[in-house]
Amino acid sequence: MAVQRITSVLWSGFLGACLLEGLVFAVVDPTSLHWLGQPLDLSRQGVYSLAFFAFWTVAAMISSLTLLVGQPVGEATINRVED
Repeated sequence: MAVQRITSVLWSGFLGACLLEGLVFAVVDPTSLHWLGQPLDLSRQGVYSLAFFAFWTVAAMISSLTLLVGQPVGEATINRVED
């Protein structure tokens, strides 16, 4: 049961990251990005990769929070003890 939940969180996070990556980089040029006032010293592919994994992390955290909030009240405590 835990493997199925982890898989569903990661898969939905992956799909969300794909969507965000497409939306953000349709508007933003990776070579024009700056971090703390300095231009990024990365290739386009490096920026795309780092952004994708950042988007995936955030989307997976949101998916896991949704899964946690959507559980019945007693089930969240029981699953934490059993896992």
